[in-house]
Parts: sequence; C-alpha cells; structure tokens
Amino acid sequence: MQSGYVNRWIGKDLKFIWHPYTQMKDCRKTPLILIEKAKGAKLYDDQGNFYYDTISSWWCNIHGHNHPKIKKAIKKQLDSFEHVLFAGFTHKPAILLAEKLVSIAPKNLTKVFFSDNGSTSVEVALKMSFQYWQNTGKTKKTRFISLHHGYHGDTIGAMSVSGVNIFNEIFSPMFFSSFKVPSPYCYRCPMGKNRPACKIDCIKPLEKLLEKIAEACAAIIIEPLVLAAGGMIIYPKEYLSKVADLAKRYNVHLIVDEVATGFGRTGKMFACDHVDIRPDFMCLSKGITSGYLAFAATLTTHKIYEAFYDDFEKKKTFYHGHTFTGNPVASSCALASLRIFEEEDTLNRIKDLILFFHEGLEKFRGLPLVGDVRHLGMIGALELVKNKYTKETFGFKERVGFKIYKEGLKRNLVLRPLGNIIYLFLPLCVKKKELEYILENTYRLIKSAKF
Repeated sequence: MQSGYVNRWIGKDLKFIWHPYTQMKDCRKTPLILIEKAKGAKLYDDQGNFYYDTISSWWCNIHGHNHPKIKKAIKKQLDSFEHVLFAGFTHKPAILLAEKLVSIAPKNLTKVFFSDNGSTSVEVALKMSFQYWQNTGKTKKTRFISLHHGYHGDTIGAMSVSGVNIFNEIFSPMFFSSFKVPSPYCYRCPMGKNRPACKIDCIKPLEKLLEKIAEACAAIIIEPLVLAAGGMIIYPKEYLSKVADLAKRYNVHLIVDEVATGFGRTGKMFACDHVDIRPDFMCLSKGITSGYLAFAATLTTHKIYEAFYDDFEKKKTFYHGHTFTGNPVASSCALASLRIFEEEDTLNRIKDLILFFHEGLEKFRGLPLVGDVRHLGMIGALELVKNKYTKETFGFKERVGFKIYKEGLKRNLVLRPLGNIIYLFLPLCVKKKELEYILENTYRLIKSAKF
C-alpha cells in the first residue's frame, strides 16, 4: 500500500516536473525523496525516515522548519491582505522591514529596493551601479569586475559576473563582457604561495587591473568571505578589506553579494561585519525569510539614491521592478525572522556551537580523501582529492560527491555536494547532539569511502 503511494506521487512528479540543477534521467535510478513534513533541522519523508537538513534546504532555512513565530506572522498578515502592487502603494510590513534592515546593515546603507530572489537582487545592484554613472555623467564606467570562482545567480546579468563553470558554461555566449580576476583560493593559491606568508598577494591582479581600467569600471562584485557555489571557498578577511580599499581608491562601486552569507551564517549577522568596510550595495535573499517565502532586497547608499532623484522627464528614474516586489506576506515573514534573532539571542547562542563545529571539522584533516578543511561560522567544507600531497582532484565523471550524497541519505544526512566539495551549511537552530551525529556520521562515511 505504502509502496504504491510512493510510486503514484513520484510517477506524477517525473511526468510533469523538471527539477533545477538535476539530470532528470538520474531520477530514474535514484528516486526523488517525497518530503511530508519538517521540524527544526529535520526533514521527514513519506516512509517515516528523517534526514538532517545539513544544507538548510539550499542555504535559506535559518531558524529551523516549522518555526511557530514565523508561521504566526504569515497567518496574521494573510488575515489582512496577501499582496498589492508596490508602485504608487506601500504597506506597513515593507516599511518596518526596510527600517529594520537599515538598522542592522553597514551604516552607509540607508535605502532598500525589494525584489524576488538572489539573482534579481544582484541584477538590481548591477543596473543601479551602471545607471548611477550614466546619471552622473561618467558614461564610460560600464564594466564590472568579479572573481573566477564567484557565483551570483542564474539570470543573464548575474551569470555574466560569475565564474564560468559547469553551471553556466553553455550560456556563456549570452553573457555581457566583464573582467575576471583570480580568486583568493588559499588551498589552490593562484600565486603559488602559502598562508600566512603570502601577504595576500592574490590581491595584486585586481590592483593591476584597476590601474588600467578604473575609468571604464562601474563596480566590483564579490561574495564576502565565502565563495559559495564556487566551492565553499573561505578566504582571508584581509582580502575583503583590500578589495574595499581598492574600490574606494579607484572610485568604483563595491557590491557585496550576501545572498548566501547573510543572516548569521558566518557567526555574525552579515559577513561584512567581520571587517570594517562600507560597501555601496548589499544583495540579500535566501535567509531573509528563513526560507519560508521567496524574497530579496538590495541595499544601497543615499548618495546613489540621490542620483536617480529628479524630475520625471529627465529620465533618471530606475526602471526596474517585479510583480511581487515588497510582498506583504514575505515582508511580515522576514520581520518575524529578524525578531527571532533578538528574542532567541541567536548570534550569542551559537558561539559555543561554532567552536564545537570547527573543532569537529578539524578532525577530518587526517582522512586520506580530505585535501582541505574550511570553516566560518556555521559553514564548513571538505575538499575531497585523489592525492593529498599533489592535490590531484577527482574527475567529473567519477561523481565522487554524488556517491557521498547517496551514502549520506542512508545515514539520515543531506550532503548535497558541489562537485568534489562536501559541505555543511547548517541551520542555526541545530542542537549540539544533532551536530555530534552529523559530524560523526559524515566522518565515518568519508573514512570508509573507496574511490
């Protein structure tokens, strides 16, 4: 009876649905998991099995599934109204959310533009930066700089400033031209050096490029401290500080993409809080609603806002918008999530848990398959290699990460990989005993793996 139930629903899924980042033929060999409910850090399927949501359902769930305070806020807003256009109209949830975001963001960011998801928050920043220079008479400043391993989304503009990889290579003829510089990838240093003796020499390519093209450059876009989809590459704080200094020196905007790193992931509210910088734009999504509803925001400065503030006929208006911009239900959801940070003292509560997490990850360094261990806040990454001494990596066809993922499911773990990178992107609600289980079973799995 139960088996028939599974086959019926999974059969319907395969008949009608095309899943993201998925080779659908694989779903015939590795059946989809039908989730029936979720609570805290756990997902439950229709067979009664549970799985630790170690990647926060694609990095967005912060406070745990089924949080009563977030559910209550959503229901309360639904009793009033569900949506209204955000041009010529406004509402209290969006106003209160914008005020709250400004109060916790870097102090120079005072204006909030709402949108739908991470890619659109980046597109907004790119377009605002581009138009700012047009509006202020510096019309040659049209180009963007980003990192080889950076990832900023799947829309055309966001892909254009992302590194070219398996996710987007086929679409590269559609990209607009942008400049790329080597990433601060300490394990595979582009300068052939080691920390801490390197003196952050990986900043030099960016500095040399700006010396040449600053007059044509609108902005630098970077994921602060963690290059997420590019391999969970965690880089030195000094590099981010130096990027900010260069942006200021050469009069180009600094766009920080905090879509993945925002809202407590790195142990602070934003990754930018680890250093004293003043970005011109901050892109937010994913954790902004703790994963309950799609939502995004782009924060910017009053100076940039003023460049668009003029009589209508002068054509300085920012012509960009989304149907669900500032959605009141999502705004209420985001407000509830931010209140939880305060009411549950989340960032202070997880300090000891972060130390425990990092200590547990360091034990993986002794495993033959583990070439590098990286961690920041509640983010951890294990780079699997064929040879620890040469750092030789596994080929794409070997599907090492996928095999680890399949074995992880047998141990109640969702370990969806990034190629040969096994990572943990943990919800901040995870308990110490749960974390012990996650670390212990991930260790046993990788220790026993044969490739």
